[in-house]
Parts: sequence; structure tokens; C-alpha cells
Amino acid sequence: MNGLNTILIVLGLFLAGGVYSFQKQKMPLSVVILLAIGSVMCLVAGVLRIQGIWE
Repeated sequence: MNGLNTILIVLGLFLAGGVYSFQKQKMPLSVVILLAIGSVMCLVAGVLRIQGIWE
């Protein structure tokens, strides 16, 4: 595992926490959806890089 994988996964988890927090604060749904999409993209990219599928 290299640094970029770690950064992507940590960023994805950070954004996932933001989704939960924004949802609790009743933020606009569009903001919550954009944050969720960003979180999923970071987590998937990190996992794919760990698996060696995406270089």
C-alpha cells in the first residue's frame, strides 16, 4: 500500500463522516448527495489501487 491509496481511503472515510453530519444538520439534499458521491469515488479508487486493478 502506498501513500496515495492511504490518502484516498482516509479522504473517503472523512467525506463519509461529513455526509452523516450534513444529513443530521438537515443540509440541502444536493450537498449531501454530492458529498456522498465524492466519498464513494475516493473509497472505490483507493480499493481498486490496493487490488492493483487501477494503476
